[in-house]
Amino acid sequence: QVQLVESGGGLVQPGGSLTLSCAVSGISGGDFSIKQMGWYRRAPGTQRELVAIITGGGSTTYAESVKGRFAVSRDAPNKTMYLRMNSLKPEDTAVYYCHLASGYWGQGTQVTVSS
Repeated sequence: QVQLVESGGGLVQPGGSLTLSCAVSGISGGDFSIKQMGWYRRAPGTQRELVAIITGGGSTTYAESVKGRFAVSRDAPNKTMYLRMNSLKPEDTAVYYCHLASGYWGQGTQVTVSS
């Protein structure tokens, strides 16, 4: 079955950087290459929100709150998606989830931005 596994979360100081990874298994490289993927996050007491999307063709969309600081990318041969997060702020603290169209989710990885 399709599985998504996130990694790379942790504790970082404000202004710091992290890179999240989402490794996908259970699908072919060809299917991976054409499917839209995304990163979402949920902070305590809030609903899950979109962070970034990347299409099979490589087009990207970002939430306004992360534009210019975060960058989403994908590595088709390794069936992995990344989220490079720079200039992190305390309000970026959340559990980050990766998503593969349609309807597949990872278990989430905690990102905490605090001094």
